[in-house]
Amino acid sequence: MSATNDSQSAFASLHLLGAGTVYRDKIAALLEGGYLFRDLEWQQLLALAGYMGLYRASPGTTIFSEGDRGEYMCVLAEGQLEMYKEDSHGAKKIVAVMGPGKTIGEMAMVDGEPRSATAVVQEEAMLVLLTRDSFMLLSQEKPALAVKMLFIIARMLSQRLRHTSGELVDYLEG
Repeated sequence: MSATNDSQSAFASLHLLGAGTVYRDKIAALLEGGYLFRDLEWQQLLALAGYMGLYRASPGTTIFSEGDRGEYMCVLAEGQLEMYKEDSHGAKKIVAVMGPGKTIGEMAMVDGEPRSATAVVQEEAMLVLLTRDSFMLLSQEKPALAVKMLFIIARMLSQRLRHTSGELVDYLEG
């Protein structure tokens, strides 16, 4: 019920502060303030936190790059991240600036496809990570919680798609 060793080696640029049951209370408290987890009860947050790891990242750290294999999602507990994509000429285009409580990389939990953007730390950050492997373990050990997580992620992705569709219409009309 903790972050796997594979996940720890994949996050070489991040500093692991703690994982699993030892950090469960701290991670649950950090998740409690986030929009994504507002529908989870405290006991559900504690259970979920047992499958997650807490990391610190310095400014300039790349959390993941566009095209990387999707292995984990992150909840930004502190700090600020910039999300960008490269255009056809290789120029970086900022698509979002993320602050505390925001979640990135959740599509990887659903489809495991390559990352659609690059995430770079702008201000010292504390991140709570859930790996795809840990999520699969959660789904075996606590299937009801895993299903609830999938519904939460689906709702968030739906909201983001609606927002993006609205922006696209505005762009096409302008």
